[in-house]
Parts: sequence; structure tokens; C-alpha cells
Amino acid sequence: MVRTPLTPEERLRGERLGRLLREARGGRSMPDIARSAGISAETLRKIETGRAPTPAFFTVAALAGALGLSMDELLLRCAPEPDVVALAG
Repeated sequence: MVRTPLTPEERLRGERLGRLLREARGGRSMPDIARSAGISAETLRKIETGRAPTPAFFTVAALAGALGLSMDELLLRCAPEPDVVALAG
């Protein structure tokens, strides 16, 4: 199965998600947060670095729970920036 290439917006959204998760993790270790979310530390590393810019919904939900973030907050903070939307439209 051939995977459809990501759009620039999807890549940017993945980078914003990764940055938000890194910030929320703070000084806590990657393995501890990954374990709490039920994922591997390598998966978390890929998400945080943008190498996995479109993680599964349940993975994101588990990470949000492990980090004490609401899904609403994640959505708002990872949504397209206004100037990106204006340029795309």
C-alpha cells in the first residue's frame, strides 16, 4: 500500500504537536511518559521530533492523559496558525 504524501500543513501540525508534547513533558523522562501512555519510548520520540507527524487518535489521547493535557487544548494549540490558513486559501 502506497502512503499519500503529507501536505505541508500536516507536517507543520505534526511539528506543533511534537513541540507541545515536549513542553508538557518538561523534566519528566520520555520512558516514564511513554510507559504511562502505553506506547514505546521510540514512538514518543518520533512524535516529539515530527518523524511521526500523524499519530493515531488513541495514541494522542493516551499521551494527553499521561501529560495532564485536555484534547481541547491539544486541538487548539495544534490547529493551523491564522497566517498559514490565509496563505492556503
